[in-house]
Amino acid sequence: MHFGQKLDDTLLSSRLTMWDIKTVEKLMLHISPIDQYPPAATALAVLLVTLSTAFWLWPREDEGAVPYTAPGSNLIQCYCPANGKLLGVVNPASPAAIDRSIAKAQEAQVEWAKTSFAQRRRVLQTLLRYILDNQSSISTAACLDSGKTRIDSSFGEILVTVEKLKWTILHGEKALRSERRPTNLLMCYKVNEVRWEPLGVVAACVSWNYPFHNFMGPVISSIFAGNGIVIKGSENTAWSSTYFTSIVRSALQACGHSPALVQSIICWPSVAPHLTSHPGISHITFIGSKSVAHAVAASAAKSLTPVCVELGGKDAAIILDDVPDIEKVASILLRGVFQSAGQNCIGIERIVACQGIYQQLTTILEPRVKALRLGSTLDEDGDNVDVGAMISNNNFDRLEALIADATRKGARCLVGGKRYIHPRYPQGHYFEPTLLVDVTPDMAISQEETFAPICVVMKARGVDNAIQISNSTNYGLGASVFGRSRRDLGKVVQASKSGMVSVNDFAVYYAVQLPFGGVKGSGKSPLVYPALTASS
Repeated sequence: MHFGQKLDDTLLSSRLTMWDIKTVEKLMLHISPIDQYPPAATALAVLLVTLSTAFWLWPREDEGAVPYTAPGSNLIQCYCPANGKLLGVVNPASPAAIDRSIAKAQEAQVEWAKTSFAQRRRVLQTLLRYILDNQSSISTAACLDSGKTRIDSSFGEILVTVEKLKWTILHGEKALRSERRPTNLLMCYKVNEVRWEPLGVVAACVSWNYPFHNFMGPVISSIFAGNGIVIKGSENTAWSSTYFTSIVRSALQACGHSPALVQSIICWPSVAPHLTSHPGISHITFIGSKSVAHAVAASAAKSLTPVCVELGGKDAAIILDDVPDIEKVASILLRGVFQSAGQNCIGIERIVACQGIYQQLTTILEPRVKALRLGSTLDEDGDNVDVGAMISNNNFDRLEALIADATRKGARCLVGGKRYIHPRYPQGHYFEPTLLVDVTPDMAISQEETFAPICVVMKARGVDNAIQISNSTNYGLGASVFGRSRRDLGKVVQASKSGMVSVNDFAVYYAVQLPFGGVKGSGKSPLVYPALTASS
């Protein structure tokens, strides 16, 4: 069966998820056959990663949620958000440790910059083979550290990372090849050429919601371009960073290159400016909130380091009256809203439905949202879990206040609406899958990013009003539109003030390596301004 056909069949399901982890693993092996990428080097080095990390792939039996720091200690204590059990401790980096990491990466990058594209592909092929062979262990680590479900980990961590590796292996050299540019009459005897050269050592400050993919994405692009990289992960998912770092460094070592090229640090927020203002860093990628982005940009300005920021979103999915199959669309919407418990930067935060289809859509959504099951996917009955835990409960008061404010102003909460004390995991961080309808643009929940399993449904009078509602926030990351009329679909795409638009689908631009970025409060890059992209 073709992968796209299988995916469509899944989206038609009345439940959020229907695949077990083995099915997804087999599909990824089908779309990325290992025999296309013969062993690039001895498997011993990458095999040792599995052997050396197997002992910590399951949480300890300590009861209760653990604070970040132990009393009298600077150590970061890591726990599983799904059940509150202790995973381990991580020693945060000091300014001196950051200096050493950058110096090591700089030394390794001098030789790495001299490598050919064939040598760099060899490293990525080794990395790809290891991920495909060990996707279950990688998925387990991501689930334990973030609280997400296996299916969310398989799609949001493994599949997208594999696709990024495949794209870079197949097309990376072409993207970085020197380019001829046209000349003019005055310089008709000259040849003009643009060359893409390594920057040196770059940094990436990445968020916790996709601990494996957000870690691997900058690494793949940076090292293929000839750079060294220092990755700063979130304290919220510090535990798994050690494992993920060892995977990349083992692949480098197995291919005869210095593993020091890739450095990983975890530090407290008070220490992070030492990294972002460091003169040894040539470029910074930041994934996170707008408030922190301001601090990162101000810090980077001290050394005039360029910064690319990818911030939050309030993505809208516009449903036109002529949508051909509302049952199928409802399933896609469920995936877009509740994937990773709503903790997805390009997740659907608002459903804007035209008035002719509004009531039918809400009628379909209500029983489906009610049927979603909360829990830990790593248990024996993990296949009976649809929505996992949130990273922490720090946001629960705000979420409940936003829902209460909306209902006071006329919205109706049909499902959920509050935090959930799981009977088996009372120390876990769960929020009920929520369906909030009749939401209007004057309500705070329609303007603020929730980053939570909350399905907000808004009614539009027509296409123009739907566009107006969609563009009414300070965000502009992604968007979706569903309908039949090419004229109306094109109108929405053209008028959408967002970095990316999917047509009759959700976030598919991410799966095919199209330009990724936002406008307005969702982030900008001084190097490449994100282009509007559409997929159908």
